[in-house]
Amino acid sequence: MDITSLIGFALGMAAVFGGAVLEGLPITAIIQPTAFIIVFGGAIGAIMLQSPQSDLINAVKGLTVIFMGVKEKPAKVAELIVNLALKARKEGLLALQSEIAQIDDPFLKKGLELMTDGTDPQLLRDLLETELSHFEEEVTNAGKVWEGFGAYTPTVGIIGAVLGLIHVMNNLNDPSKLGGGIAVAFVATVYGVAGANLMFIPFGGKLKGNRRTTINTRAMMIEGILSIQAGESPNFISEKLKVFMHDHGGKDHKEHAEG
Repeated sequence: MDITSLIGFALGMAAVFGGAVLEGLPITAIIQPTAFIIVFGGAIGAIMLQSPQSDLINAVKGLTVIFMGVKEKPAKVAELIVNLALKARKEGLLALQSEIAQIDDPFLKKGLELMTDGTDPQLLRDLLETELSHFEEEVTNAGKVWEGFGAYTPTVGIIGAVLGLIHVMNNLNDPSKLGGGIAVAFVATVYGVAGANLMFIPFGGKLKGNRRTTINTRAMMIEGILSIQAGESPNFISEKLKVFMHDHGGKDHKEHAEG
């Protein structure tokens, strides 16, 4: 669970609605179904028109990453790679097959399987880096979907405000209908600006930020796999992997390695 995302989202909503209540504004005054449909329905339509289906699907799936965090733990991955290097050094690469079968991460598992199959090191690097580059592009595009959503909602909110004012102008002779039109006008603007700045733009930034951990971890996997294949010492591999651990609380794996 990414506690900072949950707290940030809750704090942002509480600030807006709590501030309204402190001002004596009833919550019902800022709950306008018409404004909601105009702003969010219009923004969803625009982003669906702009983005490919695959990016939309990845953006929705990314909500899990935004609020639950990433499952990759760089320190544990580094420890696993060093332990595999130890076994390969003692028993040979083929001895890793039983260990590989128990690995859950598909990227690491695929790379290790190709390594034990005797794939040329340069071809193996090219393949894994291409796959990582494709994943990074998917993450960037998914983040852009949320950021695009954030760009559209304020504009559509203005459209909602104009529609509300048109309603007001058409009913100047009927005061009983003026309040609803004015409410839609102002609430649509609030929905557009608040949705963009408290939800969608932050969603895009957090998705890309959290996924950087996954990208960094996979880059570390590539180096670790190729280092094992090259027969480098577990001690040296441990030191090499620390380069990828600077922001993730990496620990010293020397106790797991032998020269």
